[in-house]
Amino acid sequence: MSRDPCFMSMVELAEGIAGGELSPIDVVDAHLERINRRNDELSAYSTVIDERARAAAREAQLAIERNEDTGPLHGVPIAIKDLFALKAGVRHTFGSTVFDDFVPDRTSPVVQRLEDAGAIIIGKTNTPEFGNRPTTDNDLVGITRNPFDTERTAGGSSGGSAAAVADGLAPAAQGSDAGGSVRIPAACCGV
Repeated sequence: MSRDPCFMSMVELAEGIAGGELSPIDVVDAHLERINRRNDELSAYSTVIDERARAAAREAQLAIERNEDTGPLHGVPIAIKDLFALKAGVRHTFGSTVFDDFVPDRTSPVVQRLEDAGAIIIGKTNTPEFGNRPTTDNDLVGITRNPFDTERTAGGSSGGSAAAVADGLAPAAQGSDAGGSVRIPAACCGV
């Protein structure tokens, strides 16, 4: 495949990996390199777990080489919102300075299900403190910018997730919504 994996859908990536046209290692590396180039400007991610993601990509590649049964999202990088989606051993802030150093010892069911399906978690996306605003900004990471116009908002509270997907920093990102927290950022970022 000659397309940039950062701008392929989750389905296209899963099919390309399953069909041997794409390597999980190359796909994860492409996304991590784009995050490295763009996240300082956008503040879509609060935490990037590059070494863990690369190790998971190597394991995903080995599973393919060993012809093991793999899940429908095998090798596909996914971002998770830094609000309720806990991943054991990964900093989790809820967008608050109160939890700046909090590292959970358990993984949330939503994250476990993604991983059980073969997804590779690449990082935690920015959220306003405790998800309580329709814009994404906090004292830890700052303002998540709209990738199409950095003078505009990415919306909230899943603004980090929407900005990450819109800018090719993840093919998909988990969010949560009680009062527009997925819908507002999706509309602001066109995803």
